[in-house]
Amino acid sequence: MTTPRLLQGNEALVEGALAAGVRFFAGYPITPATEILELMARKLPRLGGKFIQMEDELGSMGAVIGASVAGAKAMTASSGPGISLKQENIGFAIIAEIPCVVVNVMRGGPSTGMPTLPSQMDVMQAKWGAHGDHPAIALAPWSVEECFTTAVRAVNLAERFRTPVTLLSDAEIAHMREVYAPPESVETIDRPRPNCPREEYVPYRPDERGIPAMADFGSGYRWHPDSNCHDEYGFPATNNHAVGDKLVRRLVGKVNDYAEEIHWLSEERLEDAEIVVFAFGSVARSASEAVDVARSQGIKAGLLRPISIWPFPDPAVAKVAARAKAILVAEGNLGQLLGEVQRVAAGRCPVAHFSRVDGLIPRPEQILARIKELA
Repeated sequence: MTTPRLLQGNEALVEGALAAGVRFFAGYPITPATEILELMARKLPRLGGKFIQMEDELGSMGAVIGASVAGAKAMTASSGPGISLKQENIGFAIIAEIPCVVVNVMRGGPSTGMPTLPSQMDVMQAKWGAHGDHPAIALAPWSVEECFTTAVRAVNLAERFRTPVTLLSDAEIAHMREVYAPPESVETIDRPRPNCPREEYVPYRPDERGIPAMADFGSGYRWHPDSNCHDEYGFPATNNHAVGDKLVRRLVGKVNDYAEEIHWLSEERLEDAEIVVFAFGSVARSASEAVDVARSQGIKAGLLRPISIWPFPDPAVAKVAARAKAILVAEGNLGQLLGEVQRVAAGRCPVAHFSRVDGLIPRPEQILARIKELA
């Protein structure tokens, strides 16, 4: 391990991304994500990487796609309004299967909203921000340490599945400081690359897990990334119904069929829990304390914290719903994950809700009061 340091969340996220091999960053300043851009500008050149501040968010996403196609592990970072502007190119990266990481340091919305205050209002944006049926992978840290570890995992998942991966931080997690010693090295994953003769390369022919090999532009392999429905050679097949059906099902299936590899959860006191709090990110910090206090008062409470939000952890929620007296969903929005928990619980136990959307994180005593109501 390295020497412990007092790190900001955004700083730890940058350290994690660099450790995972990110060597290109394109972005545009926005609160509360700007420190990521500033740190990348300072650190990437020292590692032989490239940084560019683009003219806007859409251009930033385009630059990231171009760098990834050329073979670099690439990342951008923004907040809700900027992520909205990136969506057109995020959709392109999804259908063209370009690996990259998109960091969303969430803040109050809608629109420019409350720029300096935390929220969890972009959960569904991470899943459905781009139009059409498509895969979605999103991770959400709750600490400075997890800013590092989720950044590493986000890069690895993007490379493994050849798709954009969203990292959902928020203004609180991004700007808090904790003592953390990043590891000297981390396990990394690289995208699959072709090992066939150049003339035999079929750029969108998947392997048995649904992932095509990706050649770097400039390596001698020729291929055509296209935003249209395309065949295995990358050429448009917009009126070929069979090709369209096969493509969309493969894009979604290559992630959903391996959701168990992506699911990443933290469980606290669930063994005998009767009231289970479902919370993520900064809200889960308050929920964890509320669970501890509830236990000290004789209430059998527990916490289920998803670190991977998408694909949604259906198996874990279903297991809890089958034996809990009630589930309390606590989140910094008006119910974006409530509906998902209700869907999976399927009436096996009551699902209650607590939220704040005023730019403040739910306090432990507020969550504790709801736990007591359900006990």
